[in-house]
Amino acid sequence: MTAAEIARLAGVGRAAVSNWRRRHADFPRPVGGTETSPSFALAQVTDWLRAQGKLAEVPLRERVWQYVTAHPGGSVAALVKAGSALLLVRDRPREWLEAAAVSDERMATLLAPALDRVLALRFGPAHPLGATAPLPAASVPFLRAAAELAAELGTRGAFEFLLGRHLEANPRQYTLTPDGLALLMAALARPHSGAGTGSTGAAGAAPFTVLDPACGTGTLLRAVPGATTRYAQDSSPELASLAALRLALQSDAPVRAAAADSLRADAFARPAAEPVDAVLCHPPFNERNWGHEELAYDPRWEYGLPARAESELAWVQHALAHLREGGTAVLLMPPAAAARRSGRRIRADLLRRGALRAVVALPAGAAPPYGIPLHLWVLRKPAPQAAPPSGLLLVDTAALADGPGPGPGRAGWAAVHSAVEEAWTAYERGGPAPDVPDVPGVRRVVPVVDLLDDDVDLTPARHLPPPAAGGGLAELTAVRDRLDSTLTRAARLTPPAPPADAKDRPDAAPARLPLTTVGELARAGALLLYTGTGSGAGRAPVLTEYDVSAGTGPSGTLAAAAEQPLLTAPGDVVVPLTGGAGVARVVDAATAGAALGRGLQLLRPDPAALDPWFLAGFLRATANNRRASSHASTTTRLDVRRLELPRLPRTEQEVYGARFRALAEFEDALRLAARLGEQLVQGLYDGLSDGTVRPD
Repeated sequence: MTAAEIARLAGVGRAAVSNWRRRHADFPRPVGGTETSPSFALAQVTDWLRAQGKLAEVPLRERVWQYVTAHPGGSVAALVKAGSALLLVRDRPREWLEAAAVSDERMATLLAPALDRVLALRFGPAHPLGATAPLPAASVPFLRAAAELAAELGTRGAFEFLLGRHLEANPRQYTLTPDGLALLMAALARPHSGAGTGSTGAAGAAPFTVLDPACGTGTLLRAVPGATTRYAQDSSPELASLAALRLALQSDAPVRAAAADSLRADAFARPAAEPVDAVLCHPPFNERNWGHEELAYDPRWEYGLPARAESELAWVQHALAHLREGGTAVLLMPPAAAARRSGRRIRADLLRRGALRAVVALPAGAAPPYGIPLHLWVLRKPAPQAAPPSGLLLVDTAALADGPGPGPGRAGWAAVHSAVEEAWTAYERGGPAPDVPDVPGVRRVVPVVDLLDDDVDLTPARHLPPPAAGGGLAELTAVRDRLDSTLTRAARLTPPAPPADAKDRPDAAPARLPLTTVGELARAGALLLYTGTGSGAGRAPVLTEYDVSAGTGPSGTLAAAAEQPLLTAPGDVVVPLTGGAGVARVVDAATAGAALGRGLQLLRPDPAALDPWFLAGFLRATANNRRASSHASTTTRLDVRRLELPRLPRTEQEVYGARFRALAEFEDALRLAARLGEQLVQGLYDGLSDGTVRPD
């Protein structure tokens, strides 16, 4: 286990673990890892923590997770073993109880055939998990602990907890589809009649089959309610196995999973496999080695052979090839796919034949890479006898983002869902001649004939009527009035300048106050330190690094995890750990109740010992931050425990705190004035350009 995992186990910060290693000669020695990132033996660490009185008992969740990290085959192999055992607990509880009632050696013998039976029953004989190898008796305590965790969280909850921990520990290894985006794609793929979006697969409901040919961890398929069969394929055997187990633990619906490159080795190709009702896909972007030469004569390229640089159009046609007539495919696409000249002929044919029905531009931050406003393409398998629609639905949701700037959690999913689903539902009701009212800057149905020019550029922003300048003349006037009052307030809050003769006064020399550090205050109990993860259960908004630096409200969303998130409270002080900007923010009533995001440190002062504004003010000092910062090749990291502040009585702290609070109010007024000024200037530029504002 790593130092971070020891900190999580003991409920302290990572700095505390480093301090224990320095101060206690009997702290366990590293058993692996590197000099800068050592790893320790779980048993040795837990024995030491218990002997020091820092741990009464290892929580069950941590004990199971440490089994996963210590597995000799790696974390993924451990997750597959745990998921298989949990599936046996879920589907055949009697078999599990009979096996668990004997010794570990006997249980290891009984489990292998039992796991093979339950896996073949749920996934069919050709599943990606393969035959279960004989289990060593040493692995049985891990599986027993996983089953014990399932009694606490449920089989699905236990696997989601372990998988979430694995993904959190390896963020660069996987490209994940956010849950908000998955729910939107699933809603667009469901029919708006018959079973309906809210179908639960009850008796009598129409069958609904769905495929994801690049399934990853199964997030998209998991978001589809009431699917009667889920088909999953991924080029990574590890991901295909994890997705299969995740889906099987979610519901009783059959799961068919395969591990192979979907373009080169399609496991669900027709006629061997039946067409499906829907395809959801977050394909890999910008791949040149997707099989352009070897697949040149593949029958899937009904709309044209994709160019080497157009791998995304290969995935589009792969999806259409698996749909039944009238079935829907929703794909996440890079914005370049809507405009690259090398793909214009295929885009044109998709439009002429009515296969492409909608292009939706998402806000930057909807999915990785977070700096790019990705698109959703909604496609329909044309029926030979049906007339193609006369127009393409274009939607741009960039203006619906929760906050300025790209970044995870800034997509504003509630507003995006509402706008997109409303537009798509109205478009669907219109039939071959959809009549959807235009919303300037947000949506429009563009006649197909208007798009079939030399470029066939389907970027929504290029075809949408612009919104009224600044929201209209009335809005521009309101912005001007707000700016005027904000500038007046900023002028009133401007700090007074020091007296002109201040440097000549006898008391002008800097005061030499006795200093202490944040670390010393934490050891004395004057404040508590917490590190944000941005993950947890529930729906609390997340306070991100961007929010703290920009002075805005919480804009992030929680990454799913079983633990309860750390929530901010009034009087907390939040500090970003990277960037070296010298920022400290006092949590007020508007920010309280938000979850603490990744990359943030929260200081919770004892009100009887520390004034929060006094604390935040001294933490912002430039020299203070320089002394407490270390520099890597690409960033600066702050060690909050090394930040200094004076030792002063509470009454003197309040004098400093009042001055620091006045400075913060002045800073907020300047920020608001800057934002309003930018809005007014851009609105006037737009109004003068489109004629809604006259120059006189």
